[in-house]
Amino acid sequence: MISKRASEFTSFIVMDVMAEAEALERKGEHIIHMEVGEPDFPTPKAVIDAAIAALKNNKTRYTHALGLLELRQAVCDYYRREYGVSITPDQVLISTGTSPVLLFAMLAILDPGNEVIVSNPRYPCYQNFIGAAGGKLKEIQTYPEEGFQYRHKDIAKKISRRTKGIIINSPCNPTGIVMSKEHLQDIARFDAPYIISDEIYHGLVYGDKAHSILEFTDRAFVINGFSKLYAMTGWRLGYLIFPKKFSAVMQRIHQNFMISANGFIQWAGIAALTKTKTDVKAMIRTYDERRRYMLARLTEMGFVIHVEPTGAFYVFADGRKFFTDSYKEAFRITEKAKVGVTPGIDFGSGGEGFLRFSYATSLENIKEGLNRLERYLKKRK
Repeated sequence: MISKRASEFTSFIVMDVMAEAEALERKGEHIIHMEVGEPDFPTPKAVIDAAIAALKNNKTRYTHALGLLELRQAVCDYYRREYGVSITPDQVLISTGTSPVLLFAMLAILDPGNEVIVSNPRYPCYQNFIGAAGGKLKEIQTYPEEGFQYRHKDIAKKISRRTKGIIINSPCNPTGIVMSKEHLQDIARFDAPYIISDEIYHGLVYGDKAHSILEFTDRAFVINGFSKLYAMTGWRLGYLIFPKKFSAVMQRIHQNFMISANGFIQWAGIAALTKTKTDVKAMIRTYDERRRYMLARLTEMGFVIHVEPTGAFYVFADGRKFFTDSYKEAFRITEKAKVGVTPGIDFGSGGEGFLRFSYATSLENIKEGLNRLERYLKKRK
């Protein structure tokens, strides 16, 4: 019999949309993919070269459970260089992507019945990591005209003795909004034991640099990795930064569940942090060109962009003038227009009436995809 906990896991709807799109492709249809947040750029050459060199030098054994000391030090150096914060290698856990480290953070801080505050809308998988660790979701409704950001008064109402953490995500998936320094400072002042900051889209910004929560508090678990900024999704490499007192327990958790991340890929991670500045700048310039084009086209078509996204590679567009059921509409667009898009309901009830468009694909694909969408919407009228 399936466990109650497993049966309560929610679907990651974007993956269902992608599966439908792939089924259509197998039938010979040409689909423009704007549903999935995966960079279309090749992994930088310096990263590939480092992985090959590590393989040739037999760097294929287990590493320390927290990860290679050299990579953990490189993460510390990166956060000092980018954000001016001081952390030590014993505060860094390297794992196979950011999803495991988010789960491990929840396992480290949650007892049954503890609550974690999350926004609505939000990244769809947060609630499942919380539930897997025995915690409960404490949801806060946010509003499009404010960029779906937390209001101070709403957090204040939700915090209780059962609250163990507040999840923040900046730059944000699905909205692309970057939290201001002032907003992060405000979150850090709340009397919650921990802030869990998802910083996987850091570096992918088109205005002012994003701030890390570590600039404002040491009561933070920071999730970051290599998939988005360095076009390394399939490499599965991420890390967790945590308060120093959690070093031994994070080591034990990782020993038991993962042993260690792949050794040769960790050496590639060092190259990503130290040798790819030019590659990253070029990718960001291209993303920004795509972002500006997509914003203009979607607005012309009648979608409403309440707050301009300045990070990540998503546009969360209000399509309520066209539809009321984003789930049905996303699958209809995939089938009829041959364009993959993510329904807003995937991110919580607060996302209903919205669609998320990813510009992590070529400008040529974006132009063709939006042309198809425009023709579809005109016919739909």
